[in-house]
Amino acid sequence: MTTEGIEAVFLETHNWGKAAKFFQGLGYELEFSTGHNSGQLRNGDGPFVFIAEVPKTREPGMRLVLRVPDEDAFRPADGVEVVTPFEDTHYGTREMTVRDPDGREWTLSAPARQ
Repeated sequence: MTTEGIEAVFLETHNWGKAAKFFQGLGYELEFSTGHNSGQLRNGDGPFVFIAEVPKTREPGMRLVLRVPDEDAFRPADGVEVVTPFEDTHYGTREMTVRDPDGREWTLSAPARQ
């Protein structure tokens, strides 16, 4: 089994409010705010954007999240370096981190185990 494409863009920012307004100005609608300087926006049926504020001392990052429908059936192919295996998240999914040949890290997201 392989991934099913891009599920989300995870974006870090130094200012949650300004970042959310930027995406709203591009047609994204706020689906929810966590109440602690982060939240999720969506534009149509495409991938959602999740934005989280980080301290000024940290460089903001960005990561694409690829959907995996069945963690147990997923087997990374040769050339896909597993950085961390699937682990539970605090937001109800399981995520694996992989690295591409150029050193970029990607997140693979699977449904939580039942």
